[in-house]
Amino acid sequence: MAMQNGRGEDIIIRSIRDVPVTEEREPYLNPEGKLQHTGTARANIAPSAEIPHGTTHNNWAEKHSHQTVLQQHCDFFDRDHDGVLWPQDTFIGFHRLGFGIILSWIAVLVIHSNFSYPTVSGWLPDPFFRVFLNSIHKDKHGSDTGTYDTEGRFIPQRFEDIFSKYADGRDYLTIWDLSNVLKGQRCIADPIGWGGAFFEWLATYLMLWPKDGRMMKEDIRRIYDGSIFYTLAERRSKSL
Repeated sequence: MAMQNGRGEDIIIRSIRDVPVTEEREPYLNPEGKLQHTGTARANIAPSAEIPHGTTHNNWAEKHSHQTVLQQHCDFFDRDHDGVLWPQDTFIGFHRLGFGIILSWIAVLVIHSNFSYPTVSGWLPDPFFRVFLNSIHKDKHGSDTGTYDTEGRFIPQRFEDIFSKYADGRDYLTIWDLSNVLKGQRCIADPIGWGGAFFEWLATYLMLWPKDGRMMKEDIRRIYDGSIFYTLAERRSKSL
């Protein structure tokens, strides 16, 4: 039976003293606010408690309403918007974001060697190691935050959990918080997931490269829907 308070409302028990990890990492509890149904995955917007309608700058949400949030995450790299990522697309994209030649090639190697095959339509691997964005949801891996679901949608509850569990509710992550995220989300016997999560968060940190060591929540949210990549590339081009 569910416990109730004096007003007859259900009390959600988020932690128990006999299991310390449940007290150390309490999940996000949505207060009475603008963001409703936080556990329901959003197909084409990436909302947070502070930004309940997702990215609206430059009509991002409207322009990308035909794409899942995971497809939006890849949109910047798909230069001709044909739904296919070639290795050279990934290289150019990372280079535009400020990665050097060596790191950009490493990104190509990691991404296309691991994420190409699951997206092909048949049994044979693609000879060019292309990634097909209509099936990008098949690249979902374990040991991540769970913010993307297995269909490429965005789950606000999982996103908010990152900051509730590992940042004490702060609106930023430090490198130490990030270490706790990686350790806390790690699943047993999942080397591909461990490597994927490490690569993705490392790339995120290098892209944002916060001078004060704080990766802000809003910047991380915009990493998920990909809208920040255009901002970072434009900022870098102006500084050259």
